[in-house]
Amino acid sequence: MLSPTYPLITQRLLLRPFTDGDLDAVYAIQSREDVTRYLYWGPRSRGQALEMLKRRKLMTAIAEEGDGLYLAAELKDAGILIGDFTLQWRSREHQLGEIGFEMHPDHHGKGYAAEASALLLRLGFEELGLHRIIGRCDPRNLASARLMERLGMRREAHLRENEFIKGEWTDELVYAMVASEWTTRSMIG
Repeated sequence: MLSPTYPLITQRLLLRPFTDGDLDAVYAIQSREDVTRYLYWGPRSRGQALEMLKRRKLMTAIAEEGDGLYLAAELKDAGILIGDFTLQWRSREHQLGEIGFEMHPDHHGKGYAAEASALLLRLGFEELGLHRIIGRCDPRNLASARLMERLGMRREAHLRENEFIKGEWTDELVYAMVASEWTTRSMIG
């Protein structure tokens, strides 16, 4: 069971459950073609963003396989929501989790995603007791691939034309880290 005390605090961010007041910021992110280009869905309408927000507001703890944390990332000093970060428990038997993220492009390239994702890796390995955590992205999404590499995740697979998304066959990269790699990484830096 993973039921964090919120907010989760990093050097520059607060990670917290979504609230009704986040709708404008969520819509500002999810309505953008440049944000959704490599995701399963396209730009969302305000109504679609509201429906997603209603679901994600409830995802604040992990009690069983299939559960996930969906957390709003807010700049600690400015109170601005800049993106969301996810930790999902994919398999109890294999102690497998998955991380995911999406951010407003105005906040790319500043290390925020690495800061928040490292916190999710720590929660997954140290508090949930996962053995392995993966991350996936379209290979054309170079920023996501570089982020997972900076986190110390290893590229394990390049799946060719494995999914049909938005009218085209797309490739997928799979990155992973196992608990012993996290422990070694944590001890080093």
